Amino acid sequence: MNNIFEIKKFYTIIFIISLLSLLIALYIEFFLGYSPCKLCIYQRIPYLVAIFLTFLGISYTKNLIWLYALLLVFFLSFILSGYHVGIEQEIFKEFTGCTGSSLSITDKNELLKLLNSKVNSCKNVDFRILGLSLATINFLLSFIIFILILKVIKNEKNK
Repeated sequence: MNNIFEIKKFYTIIFIISLLSLLIALYIEFFLGYSPCKLCIYQRIPYLVAIFLTFLGISYTKNLIWLYALLLVFFLSFILSGYHVGIEQEIFKEFTGCTGSSLSITDKNELLKLLNSKVNSCKNVDFRILGLSLATINFLLSFIIFILILKVIKNEKNK
């Protein structure tokens, strides 16, 4: 019985971290006025998925599949945010979705829409917390959560 309580507590912590991460990103975007790049928006998806998975994990605690699913989600978040940090540090080249320069558009209306839309470059860091970009913070947070989930899975398998 105590073990189920601990697992539910762990899922609740992951839920709170995921929800806070999304709320902070939305606050920075809509209230502080910093527009995100495409990778910043993509990096929100794992947190949305994590919120959904934590509800399933709390409801069905005896099944380890939700922990494995969360492990995969935060591994993908780690990879995606690592790629974004690599672009910011100019280790990797930006993909065309980041720059807004797509040469494959042949329709003039599509081209006009692209020219009129403001696409924020993925290598530009407009907002920092304690000197770290949001992609770097996400990279570190995803790694820490990934390791914690690994430890919880290991503990659950040993019981």
